[in-house]
Amino acid sequence: MDLTYTPQQQAFRREVRAWLADNVPLEPLANCDTREGFEQHREWERKLFDNRLSMVMWPEELGGRGCDLVEWLIFEEEYYGAGAPMRVNQNGQLLLGPTLMEFGSEEQKKRFLPRMAASDDMWAQGWSEPNAGSDMANISSKAIRDGDHYVINGQKTWSTRALFADWIFGLFRSDPNSSRHHGLSYLVVPLNAEGVTIRPIKALNGQDAFAEIFFDNVRVPIDNRIGEEGQGWRVAMATAGFERGLLLRSPARFQHAARRLVELYKRHQTQADRDPTIRDAVCEVWAGAEAYALSAYYTVGRLSRGERIGAEASINKVVWSELDLRLNETAMRILGPRGELLAEAPAIGEDAGWLEGFLFAQAGPIYAGSNEIQRNIIAERMLGLPKS
Repeated sequence: MDLTYTPQQQAFRREVRAWLADNVPLEPLANCDTREGFEQHREWERKLFDNRLSMVMWPEELGGRGCDLVEWLIFEEEYYGAGAPMRVNQNGQLLLGPTLMEFGSEEQKKRFLPRMAASDDMWAQGWSEPNAGSDMANISSKAIRDGDHYVINGQKTWSTRALFADWIFGLFRSDPNSSRHHGLSYLVVPLNAEGVTIRPIKALNGQDAFAEIFFDNVRVPIDNRIGEEGQGWRVAMATAGFERGLLLRSPARFQHAARRLVELYKRHQTQADRDPTIRDAVCEVWAGAEAYALSAYYTVGRLSRGERIGAEASINKVVWSELDLRLNETAMRILGPRGELLAEAPAIGEDAGWLEGFLFAQAGPIYAGSNEIQRNIIAERMLGLPKS
């Protein structure tokens, strides 16, 4: 694996670093799980788009700048290194966007992708249902064909940021006589459509981070279907691959967090060294973040040679979700009782943010497909082990 950057890649890094140094907000944006904070983040992402830094790896005609995946990794390294705001349109840009590139019609790409890149449209996911969580094939929400429309009835739940988003994408059962992964269609639905009701679900920190969505005879045109009717499972598995793979959780996110963890340890070293295992845990997290980054570059090299990533994405998902858990658990061990202070508590000072990270990390082994399911995929599809 050659980790030497080309002159073009080095120039791109300098450009991104300089722009971020001049434009990253000096004060943190409001919490994105509030209306005020969500709109602040939307405006920040529009600013990125105006400077061709929103979706750098997308084609220029669709709102990007035509970068390769190595340049995307470079952008992510600089973005997190600059302490730039968290991106809130990831569901659209990093999950639906690549899905549309692969399965969408040319008209759908032109219709959705530029507005997605500009964050004019913000997106939520519509996978989970009350009886279909990790077992997504158990979906029961129906989308029945009526002329040139689908009529949708059912419920989706645990939909991140759906309270403030403009659209939702997800799976619906278009063949009422089908079962499991057959007879599903992949649809995009405007959340302001007649018959859509959205109710907030509070996260552990008390914020309205999630929502449940009810569909009561919601009509959407068949042009809102991605891929063929009844073939939604295939399309959704591609989206899940993007979610479990590199795009949703770039290695730079964890490298930056690992550096923050090292700084946290140094500030509290006298207290932390009372437990000698904490220093070992910090070193293991830092090494894990670097190993994940090297693995990402290896994967990008494979993709650049025309290879495809299949079940290996499940390994990736287990690695980053469990790395995030270890990272935040170690931070809480360093902080001790102070770690229970919310970010707005005056006494927390420069140690703010770790509690929120710890609470969010608990969901990592669940979303994007539970790690138990991912281990089954690894065992059956990669190791050839029999089904239990």
